[in-house]
Amino acid sequence: MERFIVAPASVLRFAPHIVFRFDEVRKSWIIMAPERLMMPDEQAVEILQLIDGTTSVDGIIDVLAAKYTQAPRDAIGADVVAMLQDLADKGCLSG
Repeated sequence: MERFIVAPASVLRFAPHIVFRFDEVRKSWIIMAPERLMMPDEQAVEILQLIDGTTSVDGIIDVLAAKYTQAPRDAIGADVVAMLQDLADKGCLSG
């Protein structure tokens, strides 16, 4: 299978077998996959909440750069792409 590369123009969505939701029992956001549970940190949750199947990665970076004006957009972008690429490599996200 060919590796999906996350790029600024990529429009991402959660893979069909992935559930991203707030878990009342754990009082935290979780990513559920078959036989796997991931608990993203606060920064990851903020990024994941922006994945809607219509907004590009560049658009997500713009939202975060507008919110966190003290951080350079390039640094935000590098972190966002790296995190999303990791989740795409794990099969959690698709384009």
